Amino acid sequence: MNPSGLDQDLLYYEDFVVDEPFETGQHEVTAEEIIAFASEYDPLPFHVDEDLAAETMTGGLIASGWHVLSMQMKMIYDGILYRTASMGSFGLDDVRWIAPVRPGNVLTLKRTALSKRVSKSRPEMGIIQFKWEVYDQTGELKSTTVGANLIQTRASVEAG
Repeated sequence: MNPSGLDQDLLYYEDFVVDEPFETGQHEVTAEEIIAFASEYDPLPFHVDEDLAAETMTGGLIASGWHVLSMQMKMIYDGILYRTASMGSFGLDDVRWIAPVRPGNVLTLKRTALSKRVSKSRPEMGIIQFKWEVYDQTGELKSTTVGANLIQTRASVEAG
Protein backbone atom coordinates (compact mmCIF):
# COMPACT_ATOMS: atom_id res chain seq x y z
CA MET A 1 0.00 0.00 0.00
CA ASN A 2 1.34 3.46 -0.79
CA PRO A 3 1.11 6.54 1.49
CA SER A 4 -2.27 7.59 0.03
CA GLY A 5 -3.81 4.36 1.32
CA LEU A 6 -4.39 3.13 -2.22
CA ASP A 7 -3.65 -0.57 -2.75
CA GLN A 8 -1.92 -0.71 -6.14
CA ASP A 9 -2.86 -4.39 -6.53
CA LEU A 10 -6.62 -3.82 -6.23
CA LEU A 11 -9.04 -2.93 -8.98
CA TYR A 12 -11.30 -0.01 -8.12
CA TYR A 13 -14.52 1.30 -9.67
CA GLU A 14 -12.56 3.47 -12.11
CA ASP A 15 -10.78 0.41 -13.55
CA PHE A 16 -13.93 -1.14 -15.00
CA VAL A 17 -14.90 -0.07 -18.52
CA VAL A 18 -18.45 -0.35 -19.85
CA ASP A 19 -18.76 -2.81 -22.76
CA GLU A 20 -15.22 -4.15 -22.28
CA PRO A 21 -15.44 -7.96 -21.96
CA PHE A 22 -13.25 -9.94 -19.60
CA GLU A 23 -12.96 -13.74 -19.61
CA THR A 24 -11.97 -15.80 -16.64
CA GLY A 25 -12.35 -19.20 -15.19
CA GLN A 26 -12.01 -22.69 -16.39
CA HIS A 27 -13.78 -25.14 -14.25
CA GLU A 28 -14.14 -28.77 -15.30
CA VAL A 29 -17.44 -30.17 -14.08
CA THR A 30 -17.52 -33.71 -12.72
CA ALA A 31 -20.40 -36.11 -12.15
CA GLU A 32 -19.29 -36.45 -8.54
CA GLU A 33 -19.60 -32.73 -7.82
CA ILE A 34 -22.97 -32.52 -9.62
CA ILE A 35 -24.33 -35.37 -7.49
CA ALA A 36 -22.80 -34.07 -4.24
CA PHE A 37 -24.21 -30.56 -4.69
CA ALA A 38 -27.63 -31.76 -5.77
CA SER A 39 -27.86 -34.40 -3.05
CA GLU A 40 -27.53 -31.60 -0.51
CA TYR A 41 -29.46 -28.77 -2.20
CA ASP A 42 -31.49 -29.82 -5.27
CA PRO A 43 -32.18 -33.58 -5.23
CA LEU A 44 -34.14 -33.90 -8.47
CA PRO A 45 -33.50 -37.24 -10.22
CA PHE A 46 -31.65 -35.72 -13.20
CA HIS A 47 -29.17 -34.09 -10.76
CA VAL A 48 -28.48 -37.04 -8.44
CA ASP A 49 -28.81 -40.35 -10.31
CA GLU A 50 -27.12 -41.06 -13.64
CA ASP A 51 -29.38 -44.01 -14.48
CA LEU A 52 -32.62 -42.17 -13.66
CA ALA A 53 -31.33 -39.05 -15.42
CA ALA A 54 -30.88 -41.03 -18.63
CA GLU A 55 -34.63 -41.73 -18.61
CA THR A 56 -35.68 -38.09 -18.12
CA MET A 57 -36.15 -35.24 -20.59
CA THR A 58 -32.51 -34.23 -19.96
CA GLY A 59 -31.19 -37.51 -21.36
CA GLY A 60 -28.49 -37.67 -18.72
CA LEU A 61 -27.04 -36.15 -15.60
CA ILE A 62 -27.05 -32.34 -15.47
CA ALA A 63 -25.95 -29.79 -12.90
CA SER A 64 -28.55 -27.94 -10.89
CA GLY A 65 -28.93 -24.33 -11.97
CA TRP A 66 -28.06 -23.36 -8.39
CA HIS A 67 -24.85 -25.36 -8.73
CA VAL A 68 -24.06 -23.51 -11.97
CA LEU A 69 -24.48 -20.20 -10.11
CA SER A 70 -22.18 -21.47 -7.35
CA MET A 71 -19.52 -22.48 -9.88
CA GLN A 72 -19.96 -19.08 -11.52
CA MET A 73 -19.41 -17.31 -8.18
CA LYS A 74 -16.21 -19.29 -7.63
CA MET A 75 -14.96 -18.34 -11.11
CA ILE A 76 -15.84 -14.68 -10.41
CA TYR A 77 -13.91 -14.78 -7.16
CA ASP A 78 -10.87 -16.62 -8.53
CA GLY A 79 -10.78 -14.59 -11.73
CA ILE A 80 -11.21 -11.05 -10.45
CA LEU A 81 -13.14 -10.48 -7.23
CA TYR A 82 -10.24 -11.45 -4.94
CA ARG A 83 -8.32 -8.47 -6.36
CA THR A 84 -11.22 -6.00 -6.46
CA ALA A 85 -12.11 -3.38 -3.84
CA SER A 86 -15.50 -5.04 -3.49
CA MET A 87 -18.13 -3.61 -1.18
CA GLY A 88 -20.73 -6.30 -1.83
CA SER A 89 -23.67 -6.61 -4.17
CA PHE A 90 -27.35 -5.76 -4.44
CA GLY A 91 -27.92 -9.24 -5.85
CA LEU A 92 -28.99 -10.53 -9.22
CA ASP A 93 -31.67 -8.96 -11.39
CA ASP A 94 -31.82 -11.68 -14.02
CA VAL A 95 -30.81 -15.34 -14.06
CA ARG A 96 -31.17 -17.56 -17.14
CA TRP A 97 -30.19 -21.20 -17.45
CA ILE A 98 -29.86 -21.55 -21.22
CA ALA A 99 -28.47 -25.07 -21.74
CA PRO A 100 -27.66 -27.98 -19.43
CA VAL A 101 -24.24 -28.23 -17.81
CA ARG A 102 -23.05 -31.83 -17.96
CA PRO A 103 -20.15 -33.84 -16.55
CA GLY A 104 -17.02 -33.15 -18.58
CA ASN A 105 -18.00 -29.59 -19.50
CA VAL A 106 -15.17 -27.11 -19.01
CA LEU A 107 -16.76 -23.81 -18.07
CA THR A 108 -15.43 -20.32 -18.80
CA LEU A 109 -16.91 -17.07 -17.55
CA LYS A 110 -17.26 -13.83 -19.49
CA ARG A 111 -17.99 -10.59 -17.66
CA THR A 112 -19.14 -7.36 -19.28
CA ALA A 113 -19.93 -4.10 -17.48
CA LEU A 114 -23.28 -2.87 -18.81
CA SER A 115 -23.40 0.42 -16.90
CA LYS A 116 -21.75 2.19 -14.01
CA ARG A 117 -22.33 5.15 -11.74
CA VAL A 118 -21.13 6.53 -8.44
CA SER A 119 -23.66 6.33 -5.62
CA LYS A 120 -25.24 9.72 -4.84
CA SER A 121 -25.68 8.89 -1.15
CA ARG A 122 -22.33 7.09 -0.72
CA PRO A 123 -19.75 8.62 -3.10
CA GLU A 124 -17.08 6.17 -1.94
CA MET A 125 -19.11 3.46 -3.65
CA GLY A 126 -19.42 2.81 -7.36
CA ILE A 127 -22.32 0.72 -8.67
CA ILE A 128 -21.59 -1.40 -11.71
CA GLN A 129 -24.18 -3.53 -13.45
CA PHE A 130 -22.48 -6.61 -14.86
CA LYS A 131 -23.62 -9.31 -17.23
CA TRP A 132 -22.02 -12.69 -16.54
CA GLU A 133 -22.10 -15.42 -19.21
CA VAL A 134 -21.02 -19.03 -18.68
CA TYR A 135 -19.82 -20.97 -21.73
CA ASP A 136 -18.59 -24.52 -22.18
CA GLN A 137 -15.47 -25.65 -24.06
CA THR A 138 -17.35 -25.64 -27.40
CA GLY A 139 -18.53 -22.04 -26.94
CA GLU A 140 -22.10 -23.04 -26.09
CA LEU A 141 -23.76 -20.49 -23.81
CA LYS A 142 -24.91 -22.25 -20.64
CA SER A 143 -26.23 -19.43 -18.44
CA THR A 144 -26.46 -15.67 -18.06
CA THR A 145 -26.92 -13.45 -15.05
CA VAL A 146 -27.18 -9.70 -14.60
CA GLY A 147 -26.59 -7.95 -11.32
CA ALA A 148 -25.04 -4.97 -9.59
CA ASN A 149 -21.74 -4.99 -7.74
CA LEU A 150 -20.59 -2.31 -5.34
CA ILE A 151 -16.95 -1.36 -5.79
CA GLN A 152 -14.99 1.25 -3.87
CA THR A 153 -13.90 4.30 -5.82
CA ARG A 154 -10.22 5.04 -6.12
CA ALA A 155 -11.02 8.73 -5.62
CA SER A 156 -12.45 8.06 -2.14
CA VAL A 157 -9.31 6.22 -1.06
CA GLU A 158 -7.02 8.94 -2.45
CA ALA A 159 -9.10 11.62 -0.71
CA GLY A 160 -8.56 9.80 2.56
